[in-house]
Amino acid sequence: MSDYKPPFAVRDKIKKRYNRNAPVFQRMDHMMKPSWREKLLEKCSGDVLEIGIGTGINIPYYPSSVTSLTGVDFSPRMLKYARKAVAKHSFPVKLMEEDAENLPFASESFDVVVTTCVFCSVPDPVQGLNEIHRVLKPGGQLLMLEHMRSETKLLGKFMDIINPAAVRLSGANINRRTMDNLEQASFVCEREKHLLHDIVRELHCKKKEDTDGSI
Repeated sequence: MSDYKPPFAVRDKIKKRYNRNAPVFQRMDHMMKPSWREKLLEKCSGDVLEIGIGTGINIPYYPSSVTSLTGVDFSPRMLKYARKAVAKHSFPVKLMEEDAENLPFASESFDVVVTTCVFCSVPDPVQGLNEIHRVLKPGGQLLMLEHMRSETKLLGKFMDIINPAAVRLSGANINRRTMDNLEQASFVCEREKHLLHDIVRELHCKKKEDTDGSI
């Protein structure tokens, strides 16, 4: 387990915002195309951890090749919606109120880690990715469906300008440089698919040590 202690004030502020906006996020979840979720999650097998499981909207898309699914989220109100989603399906799911930056799992515990629209709101995204790196088994995969800052010059600048307003409204950063953050956390992106311009992307990643023998 990690010894990292996240800044409580920042984490608590974001947690309160997500608790307050949980009903809104439940409706917004449906803005992401179901086919995007299905294509991402069909690659899952074995012991799976979903970071930021939120309202549980991904649960119906997990294939039968998944042995166990653990879902964590730091918002108890979001988890209330997730429990309702679990109750509608026979798939065994363990839900836990936990922080992505300080996961309570032993190293090399999971075959796959999944995130969908999560790393826009993790206070320290590199620390969160470091934790995922730690809990993934050798050869394990990090599967992501994330929105991020556009690499198009003008659009990227515009996203930087309006990001403070976006954070105040929703708690989500729209200008996260997720590809750079993955590199800092020693991940290699083996597959990258642009789904909405270059803002929404499907990513298939592995630990750098699993691809070239070094961290």
